[in-house]
Amino acid sequence: MDFDLSEEQRLWKETIHAFSAAELRPKAHEVDETGWPNWEAIRKMGSIGLLGLNVPEAYGGAGVDSISAAIAMEEIAWGCGSTALTLAAHDGLGTAPLVNYGSETLKQTWLPRVTSGQGKLAALAMTEPGVGSDLQSILTRAERVGNEWVIRGTKMWCTNASIAEYILVLVRTSPEPGPRSLSMILVPADTPGVHIGPAEKKMGLHGSLTHAMTFDNVHVPLDNLIGDEGRGLQQALSTLDGGRITIAAIAIGLARAAFEAAVAYAKERKAFGKTIAEFQAIQWKLADSAMEIELARNMVYKAAWLKDQKRPYTREASMAKLYASEMAERVCYHAIQIHGGYGYSREYPVERFYRDARLMTIGEGTSEIQRLVIARHVLRSG
Repeated sequence: MDFDLSEEQRLWKETIHAFSAAELRPKAHEVDETGWPNWEAIRKMGSIGLLGLNVPEAYGGAGVDSISAAIAMEEIAWGCGSTALTLAAHDGLGTAPLVNYGSETLKQTWLPRVTSGQGKLAALAMTEPGVGSDLQSILTRAERVGNEWVIRGTKMWCTNASIAEYILVLVRTSPEPGPRSLSMILVPADTPGVHIGPAEKKMGLHGSLTHAMTFDNVHVPLDNLIGDEGRGLQQALSTLDGGRITIAAIAIGLARAAFEAAVAYAKERKAFGKTIAEFQAIQWKLADSAMEIELARNMVYKAAWLKDQKRPYTREASMAKLYASEMAERVCYHAIQIHGGYGYSREYPVERFYRDARLMTIGEGTSEIQRLVIARHVLRSG
């Protein structure tokens, strides 16, 4: 049962589910095998607002509420995990900081290009070699030279870099340590000096392209600064809060796909003269999976609702992300067990769901980081 969704939200869910079933799920195996995005479907996303979930209509987006955005990400992930992560990196990371903090000129110039479906997408580059969750240790520098920023440094794990119109880059604009030393700058992807490495070879999510990057004396206008200088860390952390809701929603979509496959297989597969769905061991796996998916979805919707109410939601976003991502691993594990030997074969999709779900406990902050965030809030309020 849906979490007290409005009629508009229910219609939205039905629309995105139908799109995912028709355009994504039939090609999900091919996307995983070839390691290339489903561009035909991504192009069509522009017309239904999926490429501008957080972008106001004035800039070509859909401007939906946060619960509707979570609904969309769950349904897309149900159809194809790779496409869901591509969309998450575009919407949640690539466009959200520009919408929330960018100048009017930057919004008008860049957002319509990446929301229409006719151009490329957006990306955000934060992580660096040796710098994971400790963003204050970032070394990539941006220096003022005349009326330009000159950027030098290296980034890792930048999703969509090779298929992006622009990349938002978290850089050090002050040599002094502290939270006011970082800024975010928009860099057009085709700027001279931007070097994008080959796509990383990953365990799962093969159709979502992730790259290392180097910035070799990259020159961009001073006006490409996102918001105020020295506010980059705060902008990044706020963006990650929203991104954690997105990752949690993707985890639920993957878990749901695995759960549905397990239920269908359990009803068909026979052993010892009856379907395996009649065995208590299988029923308990299915019962636990159904319960955990429902719990995770309610946690995601609560965090999204708090976000829309302009209330603090950092703790709830971390809780939702932590629980949903670890839940997805458990549900996919059970799905493989229920399939037995077939679950380990690429002939069946549950092994892909398992591989895709594994990233959800790492991206947008590992499970360990989520526990630190949650504990910090608990201790502060207690």
